[in-house]
Amino acid sequence: MTTSVKETAAQQDTNIIPFLPSGTFYFTHGIQAFQKRRFSAAVKWLKKAIEASPEEPLYQCQLSVVYTEVGSYHAANQVLTEVLADFGKEYVDCYYLMANNYAHLGLLSDAKKYVDIYLEQSGDGEFEEAANQLKEMLDSLEEDDDEDEWAFEDEDELLIYQETAFYHLEQEEWDQALSVLHEMMDLFPEFKMAKHKYAYALFMNGDTDEAIQFEEANLQQDSANIHSHVNLATFLLEGKRTEEANFHIERLRNVFPMHEQQKLAVAETLARAGHYKEAVDRFRQLKDKQVVRRRVYYKWYSISLYHTGNPSKSLQLWEKGCKQYPKMGEEDGPWQK
Repeated sequence: MTTSVKETAAQQDTNIIPFLPSGTFYFTHGIQAFQKRRFSAAVKWLKKAIEASPEEPLYQCQLSVVYTEVGSYHAANQVLTEVLADFGKEYVDCYYLMANNYAHLGLLSDAKKYVDIYLEQSGDGEFEEAANQLKEMLDSLEEDDDEDEWAFEDEDELLIYQETAFYHLEQEEWDQALSVLHEMMDLFPEFKMAKHKYAYALFMNGDTDEAIQFEEANLQQDSANIHSHVNLATFLLEGKRTEEANFHIERLRNVFPMHEQQKLAVAETLARAGHYKEAVDRFRQLKDKQVVRRRVYYKWYSISLYHTGNPSKSLQLWEKGCKQYPKMGEEDGPWQK
């Protein structure tokens, strides 16, 4: 009896083995992209590898290395913190990588803490020579620190919360940011910045009235609070309530804060309000490495430069921001603002 062509084809179909990419497959492509300095592609491949094999911390560590390479030190440390939380001391290299990131951010006491942990636990670790060089540099820059052990631990916990909240805010993950910031306000009521970031996340999450009321209440307690004026100016500008926003903007135009984070907040607000020349002057004064790698720095400084007749530098800054924060590439360029 002759087998029909149709039956033969059906038998062949049953022998087809579907190709299911493994974590290793994605990881290999991620490494290749990283070696070619195609960092956005590397991030995408490595995230796929992590999704396919969440139990493999090596993939997460490599993702952190890519983030470090493009200057996204907060994002890198967020990933490394998760690895340490899930795998404990098995991946001691994470401590060196975190120390290196903190050093780049200018957080020298935290860099020293983590490099010391690495050197204590690693034995003859892969990064021992680099870690010793980092420690020597940090020791030469170290100032006397009289804080007791408990205060240091509290500061470290606060820093972890800050890093986590910052990461979610930069990624526009408002629900997650609100959750972390709410915990921060409960645990560290004296840390006032958490309140302002909470109000900002509320507004961006769609709770506009609550956010405005929240900051208006803060302003009643401290009428000169820069971050309250910044937030209210931003909220009102977004709501097309320009005249009300001007009340806060005019006050910010006459404020020249000493703190770098406040300088950045004022510069960003002036750019949002269309005071581009003043904004450029403020942005140029920023020197802190942590501040000049912020997403809002790249975005609003680029916009201000474009509108003050410097499109070439504007585009360079925008492209640099898009490399570090891929979501910026989904937004309109500075010429559209």
